[in-house]
Amino acid sequence: MNVGKVRTAGDIAMTGLQAESKRLSVIANNIANSGTTRTAEGGAYRRKDVVLSTGGDGLGGVSIGPVVADVQSPLQSIFSPGNPDADATGFVESSNVELPIEMMHMMTASRAYQANVAVLKRHNDMQDATMELLR
Repeated sequence: MNVGKVRTAGDIAMTGLQAESKRLSVIANNIANSGTTRTAEGGAYRRKDVVLSTGGDGLGGVSIGPVVADVQSPLQSIFSPGNPDADATGFVESSNVELPIEMMHMMTASRAYQANVAVLKRHNDMQDATMELLR
């Protein structure tokens, strides 16, 4: 998502809401696939993350980049000789999703979402107060 020209604090907060919503969606997908040993692409599921960046001149909000797979963290090796995906020694490669880490990411994304909601509410309250003063 490309942010373009953002003019108000409300616009900036909205880009933050969209970014954190996307992060929460990706985190939920990671948690759901934490035990996946076989994907359509082949091999075990690799955790994914969203690339976020600033929207330009420092006051442009958040730009949502691509969702990328974590190829640096090693896959987990689990002993499960009865699993059809097991190798000759009985080990299966499982996803590199670590649930405590994903829960931490989910908490930070939730808190960031709540902070953006608070900014948006405060911005709207200030606009309402300004309109009252102008009457």
